[in-house]
Amino acid sequence: MTALPGAVPAWHALAESGRLPDLARTIADRGGRLAALWGADGRERGAGFALHAAFVVEASLAWIEVALPAERPRYADLSSTFPCADRMQRALRDLLGIEAEGAHDPRPWLRHGAWPADAHPLRRDVPADATWPNQVEPYAFVPVEGDGVHEIPVGPVHAGIIEPGHFRFSIVGEKVLRLEQRLGYVHKGIDKRFESMDVAAGARLAGRVSGDSTVASSWAYAMAAESIAGVTPPTRALWLRALALERERIANHLGDLGYLGNDGGLAFGLAQFMRLKEDVLRVNAQAFGHRYLMDLVVPGGAARDCDRAGIDAFLGQCTALERELRVLRSIYDDHAGLQDRFLTCGILSPDLAAKLGVIGLAGRASGQPWDARVAPAFEPYDRLAVAMKLARAGDVAARVTTRFEEIDESIRLIRAIVEQMPGGPVRTSLPAAPGGRGLGWVEGWRGEIIVALECSGGRIRRCHVHDPSWQNWPALEHAVIGNIVPDFPLINKSFNLSYSGADI
Repeated sequence: MTALPGAVPAWHALAESGRLPDLARTIADRGGRLAALWGADGRERGAGFALHAAFVVEASLAWIEVALPAERPRYADLSSTFPCADRMQRALRDLLGIEAEGAHDPRPWLRHGAWPADAHPLRRDVPADATWPNQVEPYAFVPVEGDGVHEIPVGPVHAGIIEPGHFRFSIVGEKVLRLEQRLGYVHKGIDKRFESMDVAAGARLAGRVSGDSTVASSWAYAMAAESIAGVTPPTRALWLRALALERERIANHLGDLGYLGNDGGLAFGLAQFMRLKEDVLRVNAQAFGHRYLMDLVVPGGAARDCDRAGIDAFLGQCTALERELRVLRSIYDDHAGLQDRFLTCGILSPDLAAKLGVIGLAGRASGQPWDARVAPAFEPYDRLAVAMKLARAGDVAARVTTRFEEIDESIRLIRAIVEQMPGGPVRTSLPAAPGGRGLGWVEGWRGEIIVALECSGGRIRRCHVHDPSWQNWPALEHAVIGNIVPDFPLINKSFNLSYSGADI
């Protein structure tokens, strides 16, 4: 096992396909979990395919690579040990034709008839602009039978400006017996697009995989690129990144709290929280030139610095947010109708969350103590003593409370960051032609984002941006069971997962 350079405590090792199941079980027995799963085509280099898996083990990443043959690439199923592997394995089969032997679900995941079953667009002999005739392929939803059972199809087109996803409910009366998701409608060929880019251009794409997590994704990508180049960003740049990351967290939590109030029948909450979110976005634009902070984090540091006026605006906004959130939280907590909708709704128990590998905010609301700001705590978080916010009830109310508490903690962190931020430059240059492999690992507002990057001659050979929604979407199917259909929008919003981030 070889240690990888850079900020992420990570090791890379080769493993034989036959040893993969035992290795996975050993990691699980030690309290580890599957963080990401992706594949690569090495045939143009005289190799075959490769399966890559990143596991979190004791606050570090183990990057395991399994060489697979060029003909009929197969590996042993991981979903029996780590259930969250199921959809990742299905996506690998769709994109690369790599099969998980023993997997229980043979259905496609990302392929919606846009390419034939025997055409795998992420293979290197398939050009990026390849097209195929669209095909109608009915999806085999799992049927639920019994007296009075019927189905309600919802989506993929929804009311409002939101991403597409299909939800198939099996119900009796209004009680949900089963929910099955069908995603992949916003598959954009992101992994394939990376392969035509240099490292600098890839940074822009990484920040747009899921636009509401642009800071986290960009930082993880920059981490990976910097580890390959052997570059350490200026200290001030790292503190600016943390400042932007906490502001991204606050903006998204504010928006979610507003929509949760609205879905619970309190439109007043939507109006107030969206007003606060808009204030945050406007200050972002004033200080950094972009409302959503896109292209602020770049390999080598930060694209822009923040002057004293921006710092003062951040501090003033922290005070205003604290004051208003105190009032709004008391309204939410004391509103009988809202609490009736929140409490015991959409429960995801800690035991089930652990089994499914749920991470991020949704995981912490169900007692899962995962937060990369706490462990491994990259700079500057290693100096800020982040307080992890945990709950165990696992219902909508717990996810609402966790959001309030994480905003409070982000406000504290922003104050600490601007008070302790060192001076100096904010960017250093990367070598013109870096080559190698690197990992990035950042705790975004939904959960951890992991970027695996391989470069050669200054160009990207393979890049995979892993969004926490891969792990968390299946948990929503379980959280809905036993609830009534009208509660689904509320439960769904309490997770607020990314379609785009898992449809790459």
